[in-house]
Amino acid sequence: MLTQTPARSNPSSAVRYDVYRLARLYTLPEVLSAPWWLMARLWIGWVFFVSGLTKIADFDTTILLFADEYQVPVLPPEFAAFSATAFELICPVLLWLGLGTRLAAIPLLVMTAVIQFTYLAHDQHLFWAIILTGLIIHGGGKWSADHLIGQRLKV
Repeated sequence: MLTQTPARSNPSSAVRYDVYRLARLYTLPEVLSAPWWLMARLWIGWVFFVSGLTKIADFDTTILLFADEYQVPVLPPEFAAFSATAFELICPVLLWLGLGTRLAAIPLLVMTAVIQFTYLAHDQHLFWAIILTGLIIHGGGKWSADHLIGQRLKV
């Protein structure tokens, strides 16, 4: 036997109900979250990528800078120069894609801390650290490859 659901007596109450339900599904923080994390990934990635490009422009000078001026503790200058350059060129691309966002942000946060505490203390490094920490905690956001992969794998 077919049963019909009763029609709503007042169409305006149905519209209000639908608007209320829609507003509960999409709050302002949820709407702004995806573009915010995308912009954060793009900007912080650009900061480090440009630094990496500067390093590979003249790698011999980069090694000299790590030996004489930067003086990274514990690491030999050649290894420090190579690893910093590699992280600054690879991790930003991963951040831009939102692929392995949390893992890509960790080396950049460590580099930021090393720069801040061993070479040049600057307020901007705190801003970088806040963004990178947010990416480590939150991930890349809904507009990231991580999110798409998670949806496919139902994680």
